[in-house]
Amino acid sequence: MISIQDVSKVYSLESGDFFALKHNNVHIKNGEFVAIMGPSGSGKSTLLQLMGGLDLPTTGEMIVDGVHLNKLNEKERTLFRRTKVGFVFQNYQLLPMMTVAENIALALSANKTPKDEILHRVKQLMKDVNLEGKESQFPSQLSGGQQQRVAIARALAMKPQLILADEPTGNLDQKNGTDILQLLSKLNKEEKITIVIVTHDEQAAKVADRIILISDGEIVQDRRKGVARNEPLASSMA
Repeated sequence: MISIQDVSKVYSLESGDFFALKHNNVHIKNGEFVAIMGPSGSGKSTLLQLMGGLDLPTTGEMIVDGVHLNKLNEKERTLFRRTKVGFVFQNYQLLPMMTVAENIALALSANKTPKDEILHRVKQLMKDVNLEGKESQFPSQLSGGQQQRVAIARALAMKPQLILADEPTGNLDQKNGTDILQLLSKLNKEEKITIVIVTHDEQAAKVADRIILISDGEIVQDRRKGVARNEPLASSMA
């Protein structure tokens, strides 16, 4: 699903070049649930943005679902994000002036999906995230946990095979955070959707099948459940 080959991201600052990522190599297979962990400023969110085509690496190659992101122009990357990837963010990023149903339908409408198909898809997604009956409400009328469920439904609207979630439980209490993680786990196991989350929460990361640790822009550890913390995973790294 994702192949990251010798990827670096460099930002030019007045004080000099800042390496947000340094020559990273990693492969994520179809159907994996991966958590990326690391301290603030370690580069984990930058890595997630590159996976989703929100930005491009300075050097190296990003291949997602067979698409070489480096070779796409801005318009092509927008289409890639709209059709191939579902994004979930810490602050939900719902449009406050739109209803729940309208927020979920955004990508479908942009893709000129027929109206009756949109209505059917939104209805099904509302059921999937346990928010039936709230289609006409606005984000401000929902709890944080409910808003994140709407964000997940929106991410699923185009039936992507990849969901990228940046601190999806960061603004939630423990119960709502657990509910969201269980929903993501269910989608991974039942729908075989590849999921990559960025989190600083070790409890959240435990839901994943694989944890990638990043520090100072470099992947320093890559382990799966049941593998000793100090045991290398050469097969996971390029």
